[in-house]
Amino acid sequence: MITYISGGERSGKSRYAQDLALERTAKPIYLATAKKWDEEFEERISRHQSDRDERWTTIEAQIELFDALPMDRVIVMDCVTLWLTNIFSHCKYERDPSFELAQKEFQKLLDYQGHLIIISNEIGMGLHANSKSARNFVELQGWTNQLIARHADEAFFMVSGLALRLK
Repeated sequence: MITYISGGERSGKSRYAQDLALERTAKPIYLATAKKWDEEFEERISRHQSDRDERWTTIEAQIELFDALPMDRVIVMDCVTLWLTNIFSHCKYERDPSFELAQKEFQKLLDYQGHLIIISNEIGMGLHANSKSARNFVELQGWTNQLIARHADEAFFMVSGLALRLK
């Protein structure tokens, strides 16, 4: 099963996903896709870690996610945007090869035996990106979000801490 949760930054996606996971299991898995890019980002990761207690097990994976996952568990993947950042960097900031790799890796996740709660960001709803590379990433993110939402069993959009059911 796939639950997809999308929204803007600081819209309550992670909190909602974690609460949903804890409703479904006493021992959820947190799949962290972030790289520690810099000191500020390391602080952000620490803040996210402090939101989770001893019930959580954290697994870190940056591109190839499926092989890192134990089967038949409830897993919160946080988040698609950071996963795509890793892929975009790996593919030398080229949009099309990045999307091909994202599709290939997501296809593997469709075989997951368990419940994936996938968090993503809607980054194309604000200002128009001011560089070709940024526009390419926004397109990559949008296409990947559509792919995941299409395959999700249920989907939510977060606004101001409130979940709107999409399907």
